[in-house]
Amino acid sequence: MFPSQTYIARRKQLMSQFRSGLILLLGNQESGMNYADNTYHFRQDSNFLYFCGLDYAGLAAIIDIDTGKTTVFGDELSLDMIVWTGALPTIKEMSHQAGIEDTAPEAALATVLNQAKQQNREIRFLPPYRPENAIRLSHLLGINPSDAAIHASLPLIEAIVAQRSIKTGEEMVEIEKGVAITNEMHLTAMRIARPGMTEAQVAAAVHAVPLQYGSHLSFPIICSVHGEILHNHYHKNTLSSGKLLLLDAGGESLMHYAGDMTRTFPVDKTFTQKQKDVYEIVLQAMNDAIDALRPGITYRDVHLLSARTIVNGLKALGLMKGDTEEAVAAGAHALFFPHGLGHMMGLDVHDMEDLGELHVGYEAGEQKSTQFGLKSLRLARALQPGFVLTVEPGIYFIPALTDRWQAEGKFTEYINYAALGDYRDFGGIRIEDNYLITETGGKLIGNQVPKTIAAVEEIRRSS
Repeated sequence: MFPSQTYIARRKQLMSQFRSGLILLLGNQESGMNYADNTYHFRQDSNFLYFCGLDYAGLAAIIDIDTGKTTVFGDELSLDMIVWTGALPTIKEMSHQAGIEDTAPEAALATVLNQAKQQNREIRFLPPYRPENAIRLSHLLGINPSDAAIHASLPLIEAIVAQRSIKTGEEMVEIEKGVAITNEMHLTAMRIARPGMTEAQVAAAVHAVPLQYGSHLSFPIICSVHGEILHNHYHKNTLSSGKLLLLDAGGESLMHYAGDMTRTFPVDKTFTQKQKDVYEIVLQAMNDAIDALRPGITYRDVHLLSARTIVNGLKALGLMKGDTEEAVAAGAHALFFPHGLGHMMGLDVHDMEDLGELHVGYEAGEQKSTQFGLKSLRLARALQPGFVLTVEPGIYFIPALTDRWQAEGKFTEYINYAALGDYRDFGGIRIEDNYLITETGGKLIGNQVPKTIAAVEEIRRSS
């Protein structure tokens, strides 16, 4: 945990955004995989962690804006439970570390909320993303679980997004730890991958890295020779000569701050010329985006800058044609680059997206594009110092998408379909790093993991 003053200051800042009422923060519960006692790995709700710091299941908190007090609700372990878990600090002891002196049993939570309702006090809560908490809200507040998100407090969402978007020095230390673990995960893959191994063997070695630090993955590993499948969690293919391996993976610090990185490298020791040609376009798109990072620029503009770089590069290869600006405006580039350039990162790998992607990545009242590709842009708003984000352009050759667009005669003025046959089995390339927005630009978080062709080939040759 951070020092207690950190959590006290965070709650004070949040309370300052409201005149009166209660803020209800629900921690996460244990969740069974296939029966109640066989649970998934517990992951605390990130908003509860941010304001209360308590990394244990079955807790809730009420921040009373009128009194300035915070109360944590939860039941102490029974003797029967201690047999299985061992002795743990009491809820009062844990809460004290977060600067919270008031605690109460779980049953008291409903009593406090009922009293608040009778007094017509406003009770603000966040949209639940787990069904357990949607049901919990139903019991506590009489809200239909399917309507819980509708009744969530928009002012509370906006206040938390504004507060959590700006990372403090303490948080950056933790993010750097998460990124350091992530770096090691990717270096491990680059050193061990070889023809004849399975994707699963590489993924297992990558997963072992955060585990050996007592930490966990920040999201499920994407490790695939079919990099054209954007979120490919199938790991049963065998690595073979001539293929590329795309690894998108990240680890958490012990305080759950995330890292998120992608590298694409040859299964062989070196890239083929065709692989080099495409890789250099992706790398240039990334470098152009990094050079553009600064406060005030919208990330939509940075995304579109990368898209233009990709179009120009593919035109040089004879895969696209026509006017670059027109092609990007029409969305023709999305055949090859069908996702957004990046997203916010912090306690969540896609930071705060449980509160709503529009609230996190877009200006108030701004709507997302409906255009294929651009509609997948998670972060479009103007950048501010203290933002932490990912930069992750890519080029993919997706046979099903290419066949559909070609059959529909789509964007024939910009796409050279006849030349795409030679790339049908190419796969995909994505490169991703994590950046902090400073007063003057963007700062790479952590040490650079090889990403130039020369650096990647050097580590592959030495493996």
